[in-house]
Amino acid sequence: MNFETTQNNNTAIVRTLVEKLDATNAPELKSELLVLNKNGVNSIVIDMEGTRYCDSSGLSAILAANRLCKDSSGQFVLCGMNDNISNLIKIAQLDRVFTLAKNQDEAKSLLK
Repeated sequence: MNFETTQNNNTAIVRTLVEKLDATNAPELKSELLVLNKNGVNSIVIDMEGTRYCDSSGLSAILAANRLCKDSSGQFVLCGMNDNISNLIKIAQLDRVFTLAKNQDEAKSLLK
């Protein structure tokens, strides 16, 4: 499994356990997010601490998480990004779309 998920009521924390979030594993992340949402999870934290690289497929999966949370009146927080991924988020101007946190503790504190 490329992702580790912990769930508490309607909130889930998904940790990426892959060095690269790309076309080879982004569909698995999207599937995991859809299953969580169908099972009543409307707030998701994605912790990317274990990931060094993210391409457009990975960004697409992250955008899907944001959309699922928004559509179900929940919250989405992205945390644990290294400088490469953080810069990619800024270049794509997604820092204006996502709620960003340094780590899981900060991400949890941002959830209402």
